Amino acid sequence: MTLRMKKIVSLAASLGLAASIALPAITFAQGLNANDLGVGAIQGEIKLGSGDVRQTAARIINVALGFLGIIAVVIVLLGGFKYMISGGNEEKTHEAKQLIVAGIIGLAIILSAWAITAFVIGRLLSATAQQ
Repeated sequence: MTLRMKKIVSLAASLGLAASIALPAITFAQGLNANDLGVGAIQGEIKLGSGDVRQTAARIINVALGFLGIIAVVIVLLGGFKYMISGGNEEKTHEAKQLIVAGIIGLAIILSAWAITAFVIGRLLSATAQQ
């Protein structure tokens, strides 16, 4: 690309960025109210959760760690399956052993992450509990 072409491309990119920043401000210059955003249309039909945000975060983390644990167990099972069907081939058994070790290391990391998370969330909940 020539220097002139680079300048044209950078000018076009700059103008595009400026337009993408300025256009929303221009279009909503009259101001927004709740009815413009559709808040009046739902009229209390949406029920928001009344649970504690910290407990919700803990549940989300536990579910994510559970999925990761399932994936690690599947990796260990896959390594075991590959080991069983390797037929004595050194390359295949080495690959299978690496999968098993990687899965076990992953499980150890996931379990330690769960323990740390449970400890921190528990301390957070007890420290901020209303007495």
